[in-house]
Amino acid sequence: MATNTTTRNGVSAAAPAAVVPAAAGKDSTRTFTIITTVVLVVFAVIWLIPSLYALKASLSSNATAALGAGEVIASTSPTLESYTTLLASGDIWNWYLSSFLTSAVTTVLTVLFASMAGYALSRLRFRGRNLVFVLMLLGIMVPPQVLVVPIFQMLDAAALLNTYWAVIFPQVPAVIAVFVFKQFFDGLPKELEEAARIDGAGYWRIYRQVVMPLSKPVIAAMAIVTFVGVWNNLILPLFVVSNPELMTIPVGLATVQGSFGQRYADIQASAILGALPLVVLFLIFQRRIIEGVAGTGLKG
Repeated sequence: MATNTTTRNGVSAAAPAAVVPAAAGKDSTRTFTIITTVVLVVFAVIWLIPSLYALKASLSSNATAALGAGEVIASTSPTLESYTTLLASGDIWNWYLSSFLTSAVTTVLTVLFASMAGYALSRLRFRGRNLVFVLMLLGIMVPPQVLVVPIFQMLDAAALLNTYWAVIFPQVPAVIAVFVFKQFFDGLPKELEEAARIDGAGYWRIYRQVVMPLSKPVIAAMAIVTFVGVWNNLILPLFVVSNPELMTIPVGLATVQGSFGQRYADIQASAILGALPLVVLFLIFQRRIIEGVAGTGLKG
């Protein structure tokens, strides 16, 4: 509390006792900022060390990489031999093409159907709506590995094995994407839709011309997350695709690791080549990802 002091003229004035708490609060904020910065730097270094080592190993010869981490770190003669070997073989270009096609098509279909389902759960009122939503949330708890065998049997019955569709179709139903879209649509003002409905617009037109243009951040975020997830998926393509020309990057890298044996430099180079498109994608669209996650209602 402020205390009264008497000036020369006998007028009492409040002493600025509140300065002490303000200074303490500023020191506390500065301390918290320093601690969080240190923690983030430590985690960044922990994450970067394996990546930097993989890059260094990929720029070493196979003989040097086979000697261990000490020789790789001490090596001062980088070489692009592993990269030229992989790029000249031609297989990795087929893997890139397969991964890009399956990831792009799956992303488009997932965003389309998940946004439609999320809009229906958010705006439509129908019998069993809550039950449908609960069952969908329960689907998140089912590990995808459990569904590999049933999916394989269904694709085999439909004669879709060893096709791109065998990789695409099972990954289109994304429950988490439906949930995110629903959360985002719940936060949109209903007045815009009511105004469009007064003008004679139906649900489909409102979804197309009102809701989706307002959903660009979450669309971008879900598209990137889905693309990355499909690109990195190993289990499903490994089971449903055996044709080397249709293999995706993760499956192709698994075959490289199995066939190269002790050629660690080639293995590290293939891993970097497989992850490079995703790194570039994230660097280009990182702002969209952050905006989309911040606007889905999943904030802490």
